[in-house]
Amino acid sequence: MSNSVNNNENRVQKGILAIDSQLYNFIENDVLPRVGVESEAYWSNFEEIVKKFTPRNKELLAKRDELQAKIDQWHLDNPTKDGEIDYPKYKEFLTEIGYLLPEGDDFEVSTENVDPEIASIPGPQLVVPVRNARYALNAANARWGSFYDALYGTDVIDTADGKDKGSSYNPKRGEAVVAYAKAFLDENFALAQGSYTEVTGFSVEGGELKIAQGDNTTTLADTAQFVGYVGEESNPKGILLKNNNLHVEIQIDANHPVGETDPAHIKDVLLESAITAIQDCEDSVAAVDAEEKVEAYRNWFGLMNGDLTETFTKGGKELTRKLNPDREYTTPDGGKLVLPGRAVLLIRNVGHLMQNPAILVDLGEGQEEIFEGIMDALITPLLTINDIKGKNERSNSREGSMYIVKPKMHGPEEVKFANELFAAVEDALGLPRNTLKMGVMDEERRTTVNLKECIRQAKERVIFINTGFLDRTGDEMHTSMNAGAFVRKGDMKSQAWLPAYEQWNVDIGIETGLIGRAQIGKGMWAKPDEMKEMVETKSNHPQAGATTAWVPSPTGATLHSIHYHQNNVKEIQEKFKSRERASLDDILTIPLAKDTNWSDEEKRQELDNNAQGILGYVVRWVDQGVGCSKVPDINNVGLMEDRATLRISSQHIANWLHHGIVTEEQVMESMKRMAKVVDEQNLGDPNYMPMADNFDNSIAFKAACDLVFKGREQPSGYTEPLLHAARLKLKAR
Repeated sequence: MSNSVNNNENRVQKGILAIDSQLYNFIENDVLPRVGVESEAYWSNFEEIVKKFTPRNKELLAKRDELQAKIDQWHLDNPTKDGEIDYPKYKEFLTEIGYLLPEGDDFEVSTENVDPEIASIPGPQLVVPVRNARYALNAANARWGSFYDALYGTDVIDTADGKDKGSSYNPKRGEAVVAYAKAFLDENFALAQGSYTEVTGFSVEGGELKIAQGDNTTTLADTAQFVGYVGEESNPKGILLKNNNLHVEIQIDANHPVGETDPAHIKDVLLESAITAIQDCEDSVAAVDAEEKVEAYRNWFGLMNGDLTETFTKGGKELTRKLNPDREYTTPDGGKLVLPGRAVLLIRNVGHLMQNPAILVDLGEGQEEIFEGIMDALITPLLTINDIKGKNERSNSREGSMYIVKPKMHGPEEVKFANELFAAVEDALGLPRNTLKMGVMDEERRTTVNLKECIRQAKERVIFINTGFLDRTGDEMHTSMNAGAFVRKGDMKSQAWLPAYEQWNVDIGIETGLIGRAQIGKGMWAKPDEMKEMVETKSNHPQAGATTAWVPSPTGATLHSIHYHQNNVKEIQEKFKSRERASLDDILTIPLAKDTNWSDEEKRQELDNNAQGILGYVVRWVDQGVGCSKVPDINNVGLMEDRATLRISSQHIANWLHHGIVTEEQVMESMKRMAKVVDEQNLGDPNYMPMADNFDNSIAFKAACDLVFKGREQPSGYTEPLLHAARLKLKAR
């Protein structure tokens, strides 16, 4: 295959592919030589796969549009009465058009070579934008977290009675932290006698853990929980405990400022925290062209070779972050135990919808942008080859697998497409079949109602299903846009479809044999500053039978890990095997408002809340390329926002506009007024470009308005097409 360079566009021509030189040079010069793949073969296979799968991708997207048009028309032909529709008739219609498919015979997945972190260790899961190297490294290193730091720095410990954080260490707050941590140890690693508050020392004798309490000695109530130590038997520096497959290390140092004041010289309690982490190329990332895609790819390549570093300044000091090493312990019988120092990483590729100008493709009808999901599938495994083949010193998968999360797939046909695309990539790269594992995100309505058949299509690859309430709500609203006005956004969680959807996902996962082979996950805790509330409520995720759930930070992972000590997920899942499956009829119940006579003030509050969230996110996405950030809401509570939350807010206003609950004038008035609020909330950001003084020329403000006023016509209610167009326009300036 010959090369040619288009100097006008700075692209390299490889057959039908016109590749942006930034992307081409990265792959050609940095990647291919290092992973040992021959250039001509790679690009030739790349071209053939693009030729084969692009037309199929277009057919799948056309099928989405066709089904949506039929559903839209059905609602027009069968209008609701008092917020009710004829559900038996509706269900029959969905079956007739192929939206709701017949369920096949029972089966169990047969995925092999899955790392235990995914197959059998329940625990928290971090999600981070892979374009940000610092965040990517923080997530990988969040496998272990300081319990003392997580408690001291968050609202889990209150500030009453002089326990405020202050500008320097507050001993009174420190005492509360130690008391909380020791209560956690008492609850999950009980002593045969007494409490950890009475412990004055640790030692190992004859392979047994001895715990001093003054003149007395005790041990663990369950001696099997002691699995290792650091240092000398008579004077260990660390005691390693294990509960529900999770490790905890009691760290001991008499010379440490905290340890010297503790009767047992405990300086910290280290918790195994983020067992897995998703490095995201999708909803939390703004990557609209080759420049931004290369940033994402380069960071993943560094992670998969174990040599990614990031240097930054913090507190006036220059720091360099790199991947943590593994952790070594002595076992009770004197052997050696090595535990991973890093989370096992998954990568979330882009879904089937979006195209990207990083590569232009000519299939005989002129150049068009490549489907980004196909590009990701061809490039991200190439970047992972050294880890797959065990050449990465700080390895990710010790089983020789790569874990790819596929978002926003609609139904079994689209999962089948992804499965066959992965197989083609494996053949192109000379990888054994099913090396590329698949996480199926259950976040679109057509996937939910056909989840069993979706899993069947990837039954040899699937390592993950999860419920994504945010995107799932966006699709719920867009699919049923013509049915009527929806309830207020804050009331969405109390609707019948949601708990049924959450249970259905777990039920189907258990039925199809995911236990011991794959993760069953739950969604994100979106309030990173509200850790007390998270600790009090997020135990509902393991209690629901989920082996993992998303957290927004390493600190969040450390605190959420508590819940997996308190709840034995394996036992919970075994109990759920015999329960009745959730109701499909409940899942199909549309969240329509029974009474739309909201007051003017209620409507204004709803508009303002949605508009402020939309603007606060979009202005950073478009102007600064920030795909996920902590955005102050209308009450100045910081919320983690990504495209999924944006999808809900924009679709909700579009629905109320469509059904005459609010007018275009009311919406625009709210958008302009909230733009001023967002501008004020960002006064401290030197890179921020205000919207309120420049409505006519603010690309971000116009994009935010388009998301609402053009919301009904967006494919599946997705926000990406408008956001990408706006950012590309801004970059072209």
